[in-house]
Amino acid sequence: MKTNKVNEVLQFPDGQAFEEKLTVILADENAGVNAVIALLDVDHFMHVNDDFGHDAGDRVLIELGQYLQKGVEGQGEIYRIQGDEFGILFNADLEKEDAFLLMEQLRRGLDIKLPDGEQVTISVGIAAAFEDASRYQELVRKAESAMFRVKYAGRNKVALCREEKMIPKTSHYTSDQLKRLTKLSKREGIGEAILLREALDMLLKRYDV
Repeated sequence: MKTNKVNEVLQFPDGQAFEEKLTVILADENAGVNAVIALLDVDHFMHVNDDFGHDAGDRVLIELGQYLQKGVEGQGEIYRIQGDEFGILFNADLEKEDAFLLMEQLRRGLDIKLPDGEQVTISVGIAAAFEDASRYQELVRKAESAMFRVKYAGRNKVALCREEKMIPKTSHYTSDQLKRLTKLSKREGIGEAILLREALDMLLKRYDV
């Protein structure tokens, strides 16, 4: 995909800027700064590029970005994370429920058509610091999990992250791996379960599952 064309038109900050901004906010939990994020992407975007070409894909991303920018104006900042994935960092005075209602309104009002007349749709996941997570990786993972839950449920919806049920998988790892995991957990001050969830999500994302 001709990402330069999309970036030149939209001129949104990228995924690195998104991480840097959130990391600063999350570094001081006692500051009382609210940080609600939304992650979203285009449903069946590979189908757009494969069936209609990259120019059509670029057009969809540009129109979506412009639509989002207008829709959240004054209420948050939009980031182009990568490919067809966008991130939104809402203003500190916006609660998670308000962000949900705003994104639901934008989802319903989206009117971008493909060359064959098919309606473009999006899937959205929302998470909030420090209610849902206090680290950047975990907060993003929670929002992405909500977004992927939407995908599995049929796409074209907005979802809040929810409490996750943990299932023991100890037998799937070697003794050496578990020892190294414990060492990493102590060194970084991060729970082993959190590290495993992050690693598994990275693997699933790599294989587009």
